[in-house]
Amino acid sequence: MRTRPFRLCDEQANALQAAYLHCQDTEAKTRYQAVRLYGLGYRVQQIVDICACNPRSLLRWCRAYRDHGLSGLLDHRQGGTRAKLRPEQIEAVQNQLHRYTPAQLLGRDDCTGDGQFWTVPDLAALLKRDYGVVYQSPGSYRELLAKCDFSYQRPAKQYKSHSDVKVMEFEETLEKKL
Repeated sequence: MRTRPFRLCDEQANALQAAYLHCQDTEAKTRYQAVRLYGLGYRVQQIVDICACNPRSLLRWCRAYRDHGLSGLLDHRQGGTRAKLRPEQIEAVQNQLHRYTPAQLLGRDDCTGDGQFWTVPDLAALLKRDYGVVYQSPGSYRELLAKCDFSYQRPAKQYKSHSDVKVMEFEETLEKKL
């Protein structure tokens, strides 16, 4: 059986335990606990069961702790959607969306549908034009619409074979049956 090269001294184990107890972020707490258990000699399968983590993640966290200490276990991601617009810009977008229709702000030719309801492509065009912001996924635009108290709207579509005459005839037959 191979000996584990990653071992914690008592001081390191106590520091990880203290960080675990004082941390409010549940994901960071999981990383602190998993690294501490691994460094104390627990089997990988036991740690995976206790912390509900992936074995590869566990080894990646141990490497990050070995290289950077406690700060290596913190989440260093930048906020994606929220980082592109400042809170005052989000408020300004919300005011624009509530006061104007897409046809009024973008022009009837540049908006989707009839220009009465805000859609993802309309919001994308507004953000690009006024704020220089382009999100990578439509979900980010939907999230912004929800943050501005709007629901996601899809433009109305008509079939190419749609015939007003046939629709009227159908409605007349329905009325006759009633």
